[in-house]
Amino acid sequence: MLLTIRQAVPADVPALETLIRASVLGLQAADYTPEQLQLSLERVFGVDTQLIQDGTYFVAEAQVGEERVIAGCGGWSKRKTLYGSDHCAGREDALLDPQRDAAKIRAFFVHPGWARRGVGSRILQVCETAAAAAGFRRLEMGATLTGVPLYLARGYVAGERRQVELVPGLSLPIVHMEKKL
Repeated sequence: MLLTIRQAVPADVPALETLIRASVLGLQAADYTPEQLQLSLERVFGVDTQLIQDGTYFVAEAQVGEERVIAGCGGWSKRKTLYGSDHCAGREDALLDPQRDAAKIRAFFVHPGWARRGVGSRILQVCETAAAAAGFRRLEMGATLTGVPLYLARGYVAGERRQVELVPGLSLPIVHMEKKL
């Protein structure tokens, strides 16, 4: 499989929105209820254009015949926000101090048709390398239950389980994970 990792650009946003929806509904159904998935798409998951503007969001393009398709996406952040798209409440866009703070691994999604083929691992490697080059010594994330096995396999350590409130009385469980570079 020919897979190319490149920085995401604003023109990718419509394709990323489609990919994220397919990923959430296709890959996370074993870990979350249909209501959690739908509300998470409305309130948490989606494109974070700040990552694209910062140059820290990547897409994995696969060659399919003569066409290139986006098979996955993900990024890292030098900002305080741990998770969430443009429409997610509680964002903190202040910059982190690489000597003190952990860079954030953010918004990883793989199209179901490309799952378990190393797409997420390839993007993650690019993100870890870029964060290290920016001076960060640690990484952290709020991983979905679906993503935890990938991150454990890549050397992340699972921490506390957290709840992202979707609506009063319904939340989305995530796992705080960390890795030292």
